[in-house]
This record gives sequence, C-alpha cells and structure tokens, in this order.
Amino acid sequence: MAPDTNRTNRPQPRQKAFGDLPWKTARITGPLLAWYRRAGRDLPWRRSREPYRIWLSEVMLQQTQVERVRDYFQRFLERFPTVEDLAAAAEPDVLRAWEGLGYYRRARQLHAAAGQLVSRHRGVFPQTADELRQLPGIGRYTAAAIASIAFNQPEPIIEANSRRVLARLAGYDQPLFRPRDEEPLWQLAAAVLPKRSAGRFNQALMDFGAIICTAAQPRCSACPLAAACVARQQQRVAEIPHLPAPRTIRRLRETAFVLQQRGRLLVERRQPGEWWEGLWDFPRQLPAGIEIVGPRHRVGEVSYTVTHHQVSCRVTLSEVSSRPRVKRHQRWVRRDDLATLAMTAPGRRIVQLLTPP
Repeated sequence: MAPDTNRTNRPQPRQKAFGDLPWKTARITGPLLAWYRRAGRDLPWRRSREPYRIWLSEVMLQQTQVERVRDYFQRFLERFPTVEDLAAAAEPDVLRAWEGLGYYRRARQLHAAAGQLVSRHRGVFPQTADELRQLPGIGRYTAAAIASIAFNQPEPIIEANSRRVLARLAGYDQPLFRPRDEEPLWQLAAAVLPKRSAGRFNQALMDFGAIICTAAQPRCSACPLAAACVARQQQRVAEIPHLPAPRTIRRLRETAFVLQQRGRLLVERRQPGEWWEGLWDFPRQLPAGIEIVGPRHRVGEVSYTVTHHQVSCRVTLSEVSSRPRVKRHQRWVRRDDLATLAMTAPGRRIVQLLTPP
C-alpha cells in the first residue's frame, strides 16, 4: 500500500488540543523503542554516553546533515579529545578544525563554552538542562538532548525530525513559523516521554523521522505507529507539519583576486557582518595601492551557496609590482602558509584551484 500522502477534498477536523488523541502513551513509546532497537542508526557519538562527545555531535548536527558530520566528528575528537584540550586551544586552531562545516559561530561558541566548563565547572558537565543552557551556544534543544542522552534526565526534545513525527501523530496542523509556535509540540513531547528511557526515546524519535516519517515520501506502509497517527487517518500526511515556504534563492556573481608578489599571496580576514566572519579568503575588490603587472589570468570558477544565496565566483591570478602596506585584516603569506589558516569554503576551493594536482 502506498503512503497516504494525498490531500483529501473532504473537510477535516483540526486538532486543537492533545487531550482527546486516540491513543495512549504506551501505544507510542513501546513500538517506537522496539523499532529503534532493531533499526536505529549506528552513529559514532552514540557509542558512548560521555557528555563531551554528545555535546560536540549535537552542535555539529545543527543545520548539517548526519553523513557530513561523521568524518568531522572523528577528526575533531582526534584534535581535541577532551573538553580541557578544546578549552586550551587557540580560536584559530578550533576554526581550522571546523573548516568546511559552516556556521562558524557554532565553533566559536563551542570554544567559549569549553572555557567556561573548565574555569567554572572544573571540566565536569552540568547534568540538568537549566544549568547546561547557561553555557554559550546551548539552547533549549541542545540542553535537553545532552541532559537526556548523557544523563537520562526526563527532558523532551523538539528538532526537525521529532517535530515532524509528533505533529503527524497528533494531526497538529497549526503554523510552525516561529520558535514559540512549537510550544504545544514541546508539551506533547513531554507527555509521551518515558522517564526511564528518555535518552533512547529521544534518539528513537529523531531516527524515526529520518528513516520512516520523512518529509518527502514517508514510509507510512512500514510505520509501526500508523494505527495511532492522526495525520494518516485524516489523509493529511503531506500537509503536516505546516512549515514556512522555502526562501527564494538569490543568484550573485563576484570575482576573487589572487594577487601574488615574489611568492607571497594577499589574503584578508572577513570582517564583522560579513559571511564567514573571522575566516581568511582572497579579496573580492582590488585593494588601494595595488599595481598589477602584466595580464590577469583566469584560473577558474567556484560556486557556493550561503544563506539563501547562490554565488558564482570567477578567480583571477595577477602579479603585482610591490607589496604595499596593507590593512590590519590583510596579510601577505606564502602558499604553504595557506594550509594553516582557517579559510572560508570558497577560499579553500580557490587554494585547490591554485595547487596543481
């Protein structure tokens, strides 16, 4: 039987509250945990309940696909195996280890939180969600995830996957455009959360949304919770949850200037308010006082997407007559030095264009 994802023409009653749902908590928790035991994902951060590993994975997974995080998680742990190692590191080293994951504010907050954990908590993680939320970069979801998974505290979670599962189970069709719109789902998550297996249940919810109750083409015919799902009973799976429409992608073109003089290249650090603040890249405008000698060579082009912008960047290579005094956020570096800098995603791809295979 195909998933029930088609819109019906019959008017359907809207689910205003959760008190009259046609199921008991046991109809959800038991089947869901049983499914998780046989089908849950084998993820490297789940092989231990050590809070540092769980915290690191949860921060990395914010707005990032699971498969992309796998390798970064292992490499980051090898570089900073403990919270003390992370706290003692220089921020540029942390950003370099984070390079490629994007949303670098996460890395800065991770580093700042590690410092507080060492200085204020002697490297020991608080065990309650309220205490965890006092650390930089740890919000409601991340605090609940750490508290429940690492310490088995009865804390509910709402993120993209669990939100979708719970909204469909409850037939909750109200707009979910702002964080406060999700409050009823947080209440539902708390109501169905088993006190003795909170961490496993939360992980099961996330996996279930990623594998069975997916955004597109959910596997309703294979769903062990189908009999309790209001959205399926009402043939409204495709409509729930009610999320905002995707933002329109803007297309931009730019030029990156690779300027070299006697074996050194000019790079500049992105400034506050710019994309990739604090990371190094090649100039997008010719700096004042630069005199180009000879032709500009087109090296190639890199394309990238950032905050709903699709950017095509032409890369040119030019010799300059001298190295004039540069601004504080600019630097002349040897090509070998580029490997040690924390660079933007397009900046690193430009380096690859400059390096012969």
